Amino acid sequence: MSVLDLFRLDGRVALLTGAGQGIGREFALALAEAGADVAVVDLNEKTGLHVTAEIASLGKRSLFIKADVTKPEEIEAMIARAVDELGTLDILVNNAWAGGRYAFPPPAEEFPLEDWQFTMTLALQAPFLACKAAAKVMIPKGRGKIINLASMSATIANAGVAYCSAKAGIVMLTKRLAAEWGKYNINVNCISPSYTLSPARRTDTQDNRDLIRSYHPMGWYERPCDLCGTLVYFASDASNFVTGRDILVDGGHTLNVWLRPLTRASAPLVSAEEEFASLVHDLEVLGIAHDERGTAIPSGLAAGKGPGRGKSRRAE
Repeated sequence: MSVLDLFRLDGRVALLTGAGQGIGREFALALAEAGADVAVVDLNEKTGLHVTAEIASLGKRSLFIKADVTKPEEIEAMIARAVDELGTLDILVNNAWAGGRYAFPPPAEEFPLEDWQFTMTLALQAPFLACKAAAKVMIPKGRGKIINLASMSATIANAGVAYCSAKAGIVMLTKRLAAEWGKYNINVNCISPSYTLSPARRTDTQDNRDLIRSYHPMGWYERPCDLCGTLVYFASDASNFVTGRDILVDGGHTLNVWLRPLTRASAPLVSAEEEFASLVHDLEVLGIAHDERGTAIPSGLAAGKGPGRGKSRRAE
């Protein structure tokens, strides 16, 4: 077997939550391109079916499962259906997220309990329960790969108290499950992105995009596809001796070694014009009005105007 063959996923079956758009869509397509059949889990049937059609065009089997991962019984059902219709489960990717509820989260002393509970349920409880359900399939096989989506907010306190706490919990959950399930040849790892230009960031102004770009030594605003290499590595035999790890895929954002604005000696590998292709695609499918750079347009301004007509939702 050549070193490149280690990254192939032929004959494997993957299940991804939150796979209808943004990071999840790019992940689903990446796993299919690497050879896997993919179960696409999402609440949005329109976007989920769009992704399954894209996977089918790559010549791989795909299945859409509509599920709300905040409900334990639907987590059990989604795993069971994937196994029933695709034959097994080799790879689980916990990616589901609903977007932040605040542009600027309230301080901890004012943070609403219901929002804390919502965040913990979706961002920490749901991955735990999905891991448990997947393990019931993987343990008898003696093999499996689980990849959880954490965040740089597990490492730096840059977001609201609930989000930072939940994502830090994901990192430790990943480590504990890796320690317990290594004896079954199940690898459990997680990926921590920086700010990623997906539909959840569609209300960012150009000034805000420029500011976020300036925080990254690599010089661009992270795209969903920038995470796919790490995903395929974790899902494949290339990472068989790697478990319990959290890889920060953040363009250097969390290095925090600069005392003055970053400068560049060479042009970034990705230009500003190349950053928003995936975002524009997702907004088109969602029917959310946007400009040519993928910035959402308030519905009152967008009425009757060109591509992407639709209702602009509040910032997430």
